[in-house]
Amino acid sequence: MDLYVGSIPFKWKEKDLHDLFAQFGEVVSVKIIIDKITRQNKGFGFVTMADSAAAQRAITALHATELEGRSLVVNPSVPKGEFQKPQRTAPAGSRKKPIEFKSDKHKKSLPPWLRKEY
Repeated sequence: MDLYVGSIPFKWKEKDLHDLFAQFGEVVSVKIIIDKITRQNKGFGFVTMADSAAAQRAITALHATELEGRSLVVNPSVPKGEFQKPQRTAPAGSRKKPIEFKSDKHKKSLPPWLRKEY
């Protein structure tokens, strides 16, 4: 089972993460995401465990535990194509509406750049 591990201390290496999860069962692979420019870990990674029961024990035991001042986040990972970002909608009243004039007299009293109609 693949697990997402977030809020990892920035000085941790893959071996540290492997050792943390190995106490719950067999760890198949560990991957900490590294920034290309700074070569520092980005604070999250992925752990693949051989047994889903061991993975559930790791989630239960490690989620929200504090390590080096950071609260660890451990969840089942979602395959890249299946993740959907929440859709955002504009707040009410934020959309541009055409300016409505009561009469042409009011329209002609405005500067030319405000007379445009949408």
